[in-house]
Amino acid sequence: MSATPIRQLALQGAAVIAVLSLAWPYYGWQAEAMPWLQTSLAIGATALALATFSRQPWWWRVMHALFMPLIWLTQGLAIDPGWFLLAFVLLLLIYRGALSGQVPLYLSNRQTVQALADLLAERDPCRFLDLGAGIGSTTVPLADHLPASHFTGYENAPLTWLAGLLFSIGRNNIRWRWDDLWQAHLGDYDVVYAFLSPAPMEKLWEKVVAEMPPGSLFISNSFPVPGQTPTQIIDVDCTPARPLYCYHR
Repeated sequence: MSATPIRQLALQGAAVIAVLSLAWPYYGWQAEAMPWLQTSLAIGATALALATFSRQPWWWRVMHALFMPLIWLTQGLAIDPGWFLLAFVLLLLIYRGALSGQVPLYLSNRQTVQALADLLAERDPCRFLDLGAGIGSTTVPLADHLPASHFTGYENAPLTWLAGLLFSIGRNNIRWRWDDLWQAHLGDYDVVYAFLSPAPMEKLWEKVVAEMPPGSLFISNSFPVPGQTPTQIIDVDCTPARPLYCYHR
């Protein structure tokens, strides 16, 4: 089972149906009230088992295990529904990529930026594309390191895009795009960088092969391309480990 949001909802729903189909008849026959705390824990355990059996990533397993117990907990707090709506809107504005493309918001650290700067110095000047650029934690410092090169960032979450736009003000060698990364034409760039998740890597590699010209370079932070051998792996000195997988075209 792939880790798409619709299928995750189906998995959670299956856990709910499995537990309630046993609990309701039992407690109805006993003429007892349903113990919702124990029931929510049972649903969480069942969802965790289903997620593990279907080989979901670890973060999905955690979310499945905690989802129903957290619903029980928040129901008892009598929180105004407006706060949940506000939280949802904020999460959508910041983490849209996680909802639409299974791409969480990752921020590149200083060690990674320095490793990229050293690698790009061999190609300076170059045209660099950051797919899923977040708040510009990679693009902005690289533009300062290499003023002769040109940097483009693609980001589709409104608030993170806005933050990156503000951080890039005053830097003429940055182009900041509010757009889906799949709309980028990779052939316009010498170096393409991605810090996404395992989910889109196979599809992204097909786009790399189809569009990037010979002599160009594709770099993936932390997540290798399935079935492809990198031409170079840069071990960045940081914790947790975030190797750079380099694929020369």
